[in-house]
Amino acid sequence: MGEPVPVDVVAFDPVLEAGTKSTLFACPELAPAAPDREPRVVVMTVDRVGRPELDVLRTVRDAPSRPDVVLVAGELEPEGALHAIAAGARGLLRRREADAAALARAVLAASRGDCTLPPDLLDRLLERPGGHGPTAAARPAAADRWTAPGLSERERSVLRLVADGHETNEIAKQLCYSPRTVTTVVHDITQRFRLRNRAHAVAYALRVGLL
Repeated sequence: MGEPVPVDVVAFDPVLEAGTKSTLFACPELAPAAPDREPRVVVMTVDRVGRPELDVLRTVRDAPSRPDVVLVAGELEPEGALHAIAAGARGLLRRREADAAALARAVLAASRGDCTLPPDLLDRLLERPGGHGPTAAARPAAADRWTAPGLSERERSVLRLVADGHETNEIAKQLCYSPRTVTTVVHDITQRFRLRNRAHAVAYALRVGLL
């Protein structure tokens, strides 16, 4: 086993912060970030996903070390989930489902560059027609960003499996690619469309109806 992943916790409520830390650090693969060491992952615990919470999320993501963020919310609906992913969240969990094992899995997945969403929430996102919600007016421009350069069938296949919550090794096995190929495909997509990460790529794909 390597060194534990350094993690920090951000919460508006000190009781929530203390509870989240107690749950997190029961896992030996995770450890509090030392004062002289930047966290690799930040767990942000909120009641709901609104503008103040999204502003804090962006501020955390804009730190020099660019930590990945796992957002744990009391209420988590598709619209808020899309906004959180677009703001840079790597993982999303509902508070009632964030027991020690689920929270540790989400943080470790984020540290590896994978994203985590509740399966039922992912299903609801995939069922949404592209462009609904506050970004509907911008849909043609967003769609052009996806269709002008085009996505290859390989890129579409990889992105759909990312959206389904599969990790890199699982995607490689299903598509008979090497993990390096999958990583390269995701990297190419995020670079081409100037997206922050794979979760952000999935959010854009959902918004424009690609998935």
